[in-house]
Amino acid sequence: MKHLWIGCICVALAWHTPVLADEVKVAVAANFAPTLQKLALGFEKQTGHKLVASPGATGKLYAQIKNGAPFQVLLSADDETPARLEAENLAVKTTRFTYAVGRLVLWSTDAKLIDGRPEILKSDRFKHLAMANPALAPYGQAAVQTLAKLGLQKALLARIVTGENIAQTHQFVASGNAELGFVALPQVMVDGQMGAGSFWLVPPSMHDAIRQDAVLLIPGKDSAAAKDLLKYLQSQEARNLITSSGYGH
Repeated sequence: MKHLWIGCICVALAWHTPVLADEVKVAVAANFAPTLQKLALGFEKQTGHKLVASPGATGKLYAQIKNGAPFQVLLSADDETPARLEAENLAVKTTRFTYAVGRLVLWSTDAKLIDGRPEILKSDRFKHLAMANPALAPYGQAAVQTLAKLGLQKALLARIVTGENIAQTHQFVASGNAELGFVALPQVMVDGQMGAGSFWLVPPSMHDAIRQDAVLLIPGKDSAAAKDLLKYLQSQEARNLITSSGYGH
């Protein structure tokens, strides 16, 4: 079981670095992976370090960390998982902080399907509604809470298709396998603006806050690169990029 982490999808965000540069291994929530790729450019320019990211559902990343994956930093899609890792002595205490607040959006590639309101969910104009697995992904939990607030959770149960993480959920909608779905706002933004399709931006009051916390993991406790990454994520440069990508603070 200690080698389960080997099966994770690893995306190397690496560029030419000085000989003495260090490397930081980051487990990152699938929704934040594209933004992290952009942040990696500034991080490397400032520090000379190399960043290697492994994106996935937060629940799966947690299991991999528990089973010995050598990640040094976790960028979670919630605030509960980093706190749990601290309690289990798998993360360094006092290093946890909120790096982003997620926004949930109901999205379709069909520009006429959603009119900026949730009324489409009460209709028979779609066969499949995509959402991330609520057992693994905080964005999936938020989607379930939103449907419950609308009184539609039971009514739509047969039409729900679940992605393992928010990236797969977005792909279900983008490919047309689901006419609409609950995804992360940054996934459907282009250059700071809403991209193609139609959407309903879910009010934060419809679900628990999606507070995304970062934490230094035990394998990174002596890593300069890991500590520098956490510092960089709190810099104004990083915060500006995170905000422009569709996240709050």
